[in-house]
Amino acid sequence: GRKVGNPRFLNRARKNLRRKQRQLSRKQKGSNNRRKARLAVARAHERLADVRSDFQHKLSREIVAESQGAIAVETLSVRNMLRNRRLARAISDIGWSGLVEKIGYKAERAGIHMVRISQWEPTTRCCSACGIKGEKLPLSVREWSCACCGAEHDRDVNAAMNIARAGALKLMAGGTHVTATGGLRQTMETLQRPLKEEKKAA
Repeated sequence: GRKVGNPRFLNRARKNLRRKQRQLSRKQKGSNNRRKARLAVARAHERLADVRSDFQHKLSREIVAESQGAIAVETLSVRNMLRNRRLARAISDIGWSGLVEKIGYKAERAGIHMVRISQWEPTTRCCSACGIKGEKLPLSVREWSCACCGAEHDRDVNAAMNIARAGALKLMAGGTHVTATGGLRQTMETLQRPLKEEKKAA
């Protein structure tokens, strides 16, 4: 139920970047001043990348530390989402793929299973309370009510709950489940499978 907002690093650094880029455009080509101005622009972009990376490292470390044996993430098509002119800048600014990559290797180091859920799962419009799939919601709708059970949903929190449920089901299909105290455990069906195969062979 906890949401982490987009820090929008680019918005905060845009004024400084524009100023340095204007200064660069005024310098004479081939001059030392132009070289210095180009280095100043490069340093500003490097600082922006470092701030973004630091945020991703801290958030991914927090997510892995708070997880109980498994983490489920949705594999969004960022390339297609960037075609939306209104959201392209915000999406590219946060660096979703970089965040998921950091969560992945930190989870592997901690011995935590990471499950990827297909982007085609109806995580947003499916009610996490009763499981009924509703109509497709435009991005402008951030809260909605289930027509079947009447449950009130925050768009993002509801999607996260559905992703967690889909991740648990995927783990169970693979023969493991998350215990109440955290960690993964094989299901009874998986444990009994070798015994059944031995009886068939005998």
